[in-house]
Amino acid sequence: MEKEKVQTSLNAIRPALQADGGDVELVEITPENIVKVKLTGMCGCCPMSQMTLKSGIERFLKEKHPEIKEVQSV
Repeated sequence: MEKEKVQTSLNAIRPALQADGGDVELVEITPENIVKVKLTGMCGCCPMSQMTLKSGIERFLKEKHPEIKEVQSV
């Protein structure tokens, strides 16, 4: 899986995160197609961050890239 394509997809949802004072950073994509991201800013300490990660970021990335197995926060 190409890191650039996943980064482009993250850039598409970044404005929504930034509107709430947060952001997301792509850390790595494992050989098993697990995408590891770091939630920063307000997203890093928000109690709803896991919901944002799974219901927002992971769902969006899987729609764009069906080969992704999971998105994890590191």
